Amino acid sequence: MQPAPYWQDVLIALRRIIRATDLQSKRISKSCGLTIPQVMVLRAIENLGDVTVRKISSDVSLSQATVTTILNRLEDRQLVERVRSTQDRRIVNARLTEAGRDILNTAPPLLHERFIERFESLDDWEKTQLLSSMQRVATMMDAEELDAAPLLDIANPTKEQSS
Repeated sequence: MQPAPYWQDVLIALRRIIRATDLQSKRISKSCGLTIPQVMVLRAIENLGDVTVRKISSDVSLSQATVTTILNRLEDRQLVERVRSTQDRRIVNARLTEAGRDILNTAPPLLHERFIERFESLDDWEKTQLLSSMQRVATMMDAEELDAAPLLDIANPTKEQSS
């Protein structure tokens, strides 16, 4: 009997990655009622303090429009509030509310956070090899030009804007 072709094992590994991100999204939603991008925005505000949309956008690698939409939803749920800067009244900052802090305490670690921790423990040659292989896979799947943030979430980026 012939062994399965390598491409089958690669596709199975890709499917496992997709499945892991799907399960993580569901786990996050069930535990705290938020999407992964919403949790990331809350964590950015927690880490950065009173912060502009531009800085949040840069920190979480999402567009300013997407971050604004996320902030609108978080503000509706009273997890963040918008406050004018005391130094420059034209600047509006996002600030975490007590309810926002409480919900962050219930959110489990994000999949990409564990990945980063494990990835950073690899030797440099392993990091380079993995990066090269993943870039090659993206090219083989005609995905090298797709816009993607460095987070593991299966939600369509426009879904966050439209829902």
